[in-house]
Amino acid sequence: MSICLSHYDAINTCIDNLEQYILKLAINYSTEINLLLTIPGIKEILAIFIIAEIGTNMDVFLDSKHLVSWAGLVPRCNESNNKKKSVKITKAGIYIKPLLVQCVLNAIRDSSTDYFKLRYESIKRRRGHKVAIIAIARLMLTCIYNILKTGEIFDNDRCNKLIERNFKSHKKTYSKPKEMISYLSSLGYNITLSDN
Repeated sequence: MSICLSHYDAINTCIDNLEQYILKLAINYSTEINLLLTIPGIKEILAIFIIAEIGTNMDVFLDSKHLVSWAGLVPRCNESNNKKKSVKITKAGIYIKPLLVQCVLNAIRDSSTDYFKLRYESIKRRRGHKVAIIAIARLMLTCIYNILKTGEIFDNDRCNKLIERNFKSHKKTYSKPKEMISYLSSLGYNITLSDN
């Protein structure tokens, strides 16, 4: 048992030394790391790992779609004789995909902004948990691309405007039947009341 414990302590020492060395190297990328930290769900160590995977120069990718494809977050197009065989995501990006999934799980629990959470819940209702997580990871990687490309921070105000425009009905609750009827009428439905 003492041999196992000493081996365990040696492994922890190696991990600590590697983390200190990585943090020293990450000082050169402190500007980019601070930009990524403005995105909900991204913590410091995750930002360092993301930059280690994709770099800081986004000119190597033609646009955000190429980065998302490189990361393996797009559905495959496996079609033959007008029959779709599989639309699962590709196997590329074996290191960055788990990082982004971890960021998404953090973001949908983050209370600073509801945008990622509302998008996740909207997709989850229609397609399920796994598809929703990958869709939000794709959205987050697009945000990362644009932030590193432009050097601008994540815009919470813009997300709040998108929430108001796209998820207004998710937030509002109707307690009275008249409110529900007027809301449905505004959507174009004809409502008739019956005594039954």
